[in-house]
Order: sequence, then C-alpha cells, then structure tokens
Amino acid sequence: MLKPHSYHPTTTSKTLFLSLQKPFVHGTAFAFLPLNHGKPCSSSLSKTGRRGFKARFVPNKIKATLESSAATDDVVGAGSVVKASVTVQQTGGILSNLGLERGLDDIQDLLGKSLLLELVSDEVDPKTGQEKTIKSYAHRANQEGDDVKYEADFKVGPGFGELGAVLVENEHHKEMFLTKIVLEGFNYSDVITITCNSWVEPKFVNPQKRIFFTAKSYLPSQTPSGMKRLRKEDLVAVRGNGKGERKKSDRIYDYAVYNDLGDPDSNPSLKRPVLGGNQQFPYPRRCRTGRPPCKTDPEAESRSNFFYVPRDEEFSAVKEKSFSATTLYSVAHALVPSLESAIIDKHLGFPYFTAIDELFKEGFPLPPMEGFWKSLLPRLIKAISTDTSALLFEPPETMERDSFFWFRDEEFGRQTLAGINPYPLQLVTEWPIKSKLDPEIYGDPVSAISKECVEHQIRGYMTLEEAVEQKKLFVLDYYDLLLPYVKKVRELPETTLYGSRALFFLDPDEALRPLAIELARPPMDGKPLWRDVYRPSWHSSGAWLWRLAKAHLLAHDSCYHQLVSHWLRTHCCTEPYIIATHRQLSEMHPIYRLLHPHFRYTMEINALARQFLINADGIIESSFSPGKYSMEICSIAYKLQWRFDHQALPADLISRGMAVEDPDAPHGLRLTIKDYPFANDGLVLWDILKEWVSDYVNHYYPNASLVASDEELQAWWTEIRTVGHGDKKDEPWWPVLKTPEDLIHIITTIAWVASGHHASVNFGQYAFAGYFPSRPTIARRIMPTEEATEKEWEFFKKKPEVLLLKFFPSQIQATTVMAILDVLSNHSPGEEYLGENAEAVWAENPVIKAAFEKFNGRLKELEGIIDERNANKDLQNRNGAGIVPYEFLKPFSEPGVTGKGVPYSISI
Repeated sequence: MLKPHSYHPTTTSKTLFLSLQKPFVHGTAFAFLPLNHGKPCSSSLSKTGRRGFKARFVPNKIKATLESSAATDDVVGAGSVVKASVTVQQTGGILSNLGLERGLDDIQDLLGKSLLLELVSDEVDPKTGQEKTIKSYAHRANQEGDDVKYEADFKVGPGFGELGAVLVENEHHKEMFLTKIVLEGFNYSDVITITCNSWVEPKFVNPQKRIFFTAKSYLPSQTPSGMKRLRKEDLVAVRGNGKGERKKSDRIYDYAVYNDLGDPDSNPSLKRPVLGGNQQFPYPRRCRTGRPPCKTDPEAESRSNFFYVPRDEEFSAVKEKSFSATTLYSVAHALVPSLESAIIDKHLGFPYFTAIDELFKEGFPLPPMEGFWKSLLPRLIKAISTDTSALLFEPPETMERDSFFWFRDEEFGRQTLAGINPYPLQLVTEWPIKSKLDPEIYGDPVSAISKECVEHQIRGYMTLEEAVEQKKLFVLDYYDLLLPYVKKVRELPETTLYGSRALFFLDPDEALRPLAIELARPPMDGKPLWRDVYRPSWHSSGAWLWRLAKAHLLAHDSCYHQLVSHWLRTHCCTEPYIIATHRQLSEMHPIYRLLHPHFRYTMEINALARQFLINADGIIESSFSPGKYSMEICSIAYKLQWRFDHQALPADLISRGMAVEDPDAPHGLRLTIKDYPFANDGLVLWDILKEWVSDYVNHYYPNASLVASDEELQAWWTEIRTVGHGDKKDEPWWPVLKTPEDLIHIITTIAWVASGHHASVNFGQYAFAGYFPSRPTIARRIMPTEEATEKEWEFFKKKPEVLLLKFFPSQIQATTVMAILDVLSNHSPGEEYLGENAEAVWAENPVIKAAFEKFNGRLKELEGIIDERNANKDLQNRNGAGIVPYEFLKPFSEPGVTGKGVPYSISI
C-alpha cells in the first residue's frame, strides 16, 4: 500500500489529530513549519490540546492536524496558503447518476470529503530522513459542463521545499477520472499544473493512493530524496504479481502469450494454437488478463465479453478520441450480425459488376436496427424510410477519380510504391529467383519465371542480366510464406491458396511495369508440384488468365498487408514496448514522458482486435484467403522476417535493396527507385522525428555514462528484448544500449513504427481497398489452368467475367471488410497528430519546449514539401490523370476518411 511514512520525533511518542476535513501535516517537531513564530512546540501542548489542537496518544507515531483558526495561523507563522483545484471529468451518462453509490457520493461531497489530497515535498526532513507531507480534503466547488471542480486549501511552511507529487485518495464509491490538478500559492511558482488524465479508483476498491508526479523529469540517479520511495513503489504497483484474474479497475501491466484467440470450449473447431512461448509459433507478448484456462484445452485461456486492458489505457467513456474504437466495436457487434441475418447464403457472390457498384449508389438493405447503433455509424448506415435502413458506402477516392483504376496494370505497379502496402517490394539481386523451402518437401526451388519470359516482356530495353545489374527488377514474393499452407487451406470450404510471387520491371519513366505472376501448388495428395506463370497479354484468353492470377496475387498481398505490414509490425510488436515502459520506467522518467503519447489507445484497440478481428472465426479468418490459418502465417512471418533493427525506415529500405547508404545523398541514402512516394516522404518524416528525439535525449543524457548507469532504462530495454519479444531474445541483431546515440536510434524506431509506419499502412485502406475488386481479401477458386475439366475451361472461355466474380469475396465477406476498412481509415475529431500539440510536461521545460516548436515547424514544412511533390508532373507515381496524390505521411488532417494525417500512436 502506498503510504508516506509517518515522522517519528525523538522527543515524544504522542499523536495529534483533528477532524478529517481539515488540513493536516505529517512531520517531526514541525521541522519545515515554524511553530509559534519559530519557537518549538512543547510537549505540554499535546497534553492540554491548546492552540486548537486535539490530541490522543499512540505509541511511536505522531500525526498533527491543524485547524483553520487564529491559533493555526500563529503556529504556521510565515507559511503560505496553497490552493488546489482538481478537475474531475464526469463520465458514464445518465445511468451514472442513479443508484445507492451515487447517493453516498453526494453525501461525501456535501461533507467536503470527496478527495483526500496529500502534498509530498521533493525533499525529506533533514533530521529524520522522513518524507514531508501535508493532507487536506478537497470539497466539490462547481461544475462546468462535464468538468467538476474540487478545491482544497493547504498551509505550507517555508521549510516544506518544492512540491514533488500529489497523492490522491478517492473517498467516493465510484471511480473518478482526474484530468488535472492545479496548485496556486507556492512561493517558488505562481501556478503548478499536474496533468493526470487518469482513473482513480475508490479507496474501498483499491486502498493504494494514486501518485501524480509534477512535470519535472528525473533520471533515477537524480531523483530528489523525497521522491525515491514513491518512484519505486509506483513501479511495483503497476507490475502486479503475475497472479489472479485482472479486474476492470486494475492498472497492472504484465505479459502473456496469445492463447486467447481460440474458443474450444464453445466449439472444438475453434481451437487455435498458442502463439508465443514456443519454437513452432514464436510471437510477441500481449497484456496478461489472467482468465482461467479452457476446460477442453488447458493451454488456452478462456474467453469472455471482457478483455482486460489497464484502466488508463481505456478511455472510451471519456475521450472523444476513442470514437473510432467505439465505431469499430459497433460494426462488429451490430452491423455484421445484421448483414449475416440479411444474407442467408454466406457464400453468395456478386452476379454482376453493376451489383458491386450498387453498394455505392442504392446501398444494401438491412433489417431494422436500433437507433442507438445507427447513430454510431452515420457514415455507413443511411435511413431509407422511418423504419428501413441501408448499408450505403461512400465511393472511395480512387474510384471517384477513375472508376477503372483497379483494372489497369500500371495502377497495379504504382500501388506497390504509393499504395497501402509499400513494405514487401524487394530488389531482385540474383537470378534465377529461388525458394528457401526444403526441395524434398516442396519441390524444385528454382522459380518458373524464366529468362526467356522476362526478356520477352522487356525486349527493346535490355537483357535480363543487364536488368539485374542495373537494378531494374523487383519482386513481391509470398512464395515461401504461403506454399507450406496451401494443402491445409484447400481443405477449408470456399477458399484456396497458392504460393505466389510477382515480378516487376522499372521502366525509364520510373514506373513499375508488371512482367509476370507465378502461382504454385506444392506436391500434395499424390500429385506433383504444379506451377504456372502468367503474363500480361494481348490475346483475350491470356489477358483474362492474367486478371485471374492478379486476383490471387492481390488477395495474398491484402493478407500480408493486414496480417504483417499492419497488425504484426505495428499493433502487435508495439504492445510489448508499452508494457515494458510502464513496468520499468517511472512516470517521472524523461523517456517515459517522451514515449507516452506514442502509446495512447494502442492496447485498447489491440484488445478489440483479439475480440473480433483476429480471433477464431473472426473477421480476418472469415474473409481472408488463409482462413483459420491466418494467425499461424502471421507467426511464421514474425519468425522468418521480423527484426527490430529493420523496423527503422532507413534500415528497412536497405534490407530490401530499395536504398543504399550514400553520405552525399539526402538523408544519407540513395533510393533505388527515385520516384518512391512512401520512401521519399517517409525519410523526411524519419529525419524530423529523429532530430526531435535527439534534441530531447541529448538534453537529459549529455554523456554516455548516464545511459549506461540508468537502471530503469537498462531494465526497460532488457525486458523488451528478453520478455516482450522473448522468443527472439538470443538474436544477434538487437541493438545495444550504451550511448545516447543508441538510445536515440531505439526511440526513433519505436516512435516511427507507432506514427509514420502505421499511418502509411492504415489510413488509406478505404481509398485503395474500399472498392474490393482492387484489393480482394480472398480468391475462392483455383485457376482454370490447374486441372480444369473441359467443361470448366469452356465456362472460362464463354464467361471469364463471371469466373472472376466467383474468385472475388462473397457478399457478406466484401461488405463486412468494406465496413471495417471504412472505420479503420477514419480520423476521430479528437485525433492527436504527431507534433501538433506539445505534452504538458514538455512545455514546462524551456529547452524541450523550444525543441518541440522546432519539431512542429519542420512538420509543417513537410506538409508543403508533400504538396509540392504531388504537384510535380515529373513524379508520375503521385501525379497524373485519375491518380490519387500520395498524402499518407502528411502530418495533419481534418476528421474523417481523408487519406492523410499521422497520429502519434496506433489509435485505430
């Protein structure tokens, strides 16, 4: 329990106390409060109760309560009156004002006993080594809108020192959300503001007092004496003991493996393997919830409607910012069930392309829905009449600019550089392309894309050898990741899978031209390895086969984008950073305060994902090609591909052959493709972010010894490596943490992943995939060239368009994913954009405040740079007829589906 230690005077063992609503002081002989104009208080004062004191004796403790009276003023002497104002945001709606607890809390307000505040000095008493504290009850003063003000007065003597923290005890029977504490009257500062933005549980639920430190940041070795114990005990409080089931009110941060995605107790078919903690399926750790194991599978954690996140990670009842998360919940729990009841045949596809277009014109009729749900989804659900609604989608910007954009091969190539999945593209450095899979199991590792095939496509430009040497060939390669799952996926209904790769040629105009798509089925069911290569063709049959192959490749790219580029590399891998930061870095640590805005809302949105996006039979499994094996494939991608050092944008580009180091080039890199919008804009943002982090880190760590000796920082980095990403703890590529430069690189990488990386793969999803033929999430039929009967081949020749529609997602799959993408692409009204507003604790420090203003200014310059690039006619990957400008990394945005804006954190 967090309680400041009482003072133990050497002259008496008596305890003084008064009525609880008055200010009172803990101390020894009032060393920091001059008594009777500097005269020490005699022991007879305690016995007689003179000067407004009432007394009783308790061995070995002394507590004094000062009454607000003339006698008190005489005792305090030269002390000052400090006024505290606490802002509590009212939450919960009309139902929160009903019931017994509300009545009891009203009584507490009337008695002036709503909040017990305790001021803690940053220095200890020099004589006893004890902390110096002053207590007072805050009474309810007024209410403005949802903000309720509580006020308290403190008598603070000149020997108190500077304020280090405020302890808060909630005397209500319901939790309170404290936004800030403002103190006026200290002789060294006109106003002290402590930003809280935190839930405080009733003392009846959690007897530990909440600690709110002032805005001053301290390394552990620099912690003022009065704060050392509180600093350590606050960290102990949030770590928990690793036992028991977490409650909603807890603020415990701990680790667990992903063993709660399945639900075998409800249906054996929903059993899923544990991800993390084993060599077969390594994975980052999630937040521990402590739910009991499943009855039918002891290794799996049981599921419930409650997915715990630490209390301060869940702002849905308070923050307007959480509107997107609330809308996402509404889509999963109201809209999807309505669609399922409206569409009887879940495998029914779209009969014509015009039927797809109707989703943006007339909409999809829905069964009656409660007005509450409709009000949460105004962009998606439109009223047709008083009792009838329709799911009506807004046309994506790509479709509005060019309704045939999805059909064009040049757009297929352009989107690999300027679309929502710019991460998988790699330079071809060797020929032939080879698989790394075991040839004894998966057959010939040499790609079926031959030299002749390539040179047939690039004739007139150069030979294949020249193309490789001049860095003109690029590949999207999902062959090794998907081929081992082809047999398993094909046993599932209404889906199929291939190992796949697509080859591109960079033409003189810096445009990527698709050359070939390879699809492969491994040896299975007594059949040998089957592979085929498809190319753009002038012949009608070849052209339609190319479109069918492209549908498969794009479905695989969509799967990789959602499972790896988006979920794994941002949401999933960031959660261990958040947990370690709270467990190992004090809230007064400067690195905690630097990282904190990059972590807001992420754990809450990840918990929602585990509830209905990535869970067994959830939206991902129901709508993407790999089905129930989707998360296994995600784990394999983590195993084979994820490295922390490659999450930094420059290192990522170099690792894929998309850039080389060049000290004379901008950003120290020379891009392999000059017109690469994601990399062009991303490197500017990376440099701006790194400069801000450098200014911040160098202020607090002017020399390397401070980094090496920072016990909290070293424990933080060790825990990230050995626990949060423990399945990769022995990898040699983990950066060391010895110098400020090491720290700058680590922090910049984490901040980039949460901001720039996530923004680049998230907020354009509806624009580029809202019209699902552009990026289908599933291909449901095998290619007609793979074991097609004569009848099937004839059907392909007569109705290739109908066959393509059969490849595409079903009506329920398409509309569900479209609704989800619309919400994921949306900026909430309260979005917190990178560098737009300084954290309150940054603004308190003049050096950090100046660095932030420079950071903000450079981000505004980036907005102009991106606008200029989008207006440049020579940059054909971001400018041209029907082309959507590349704005994913423009720092700021208005609310809505805008295709721009970089929030601090993974907030949706």
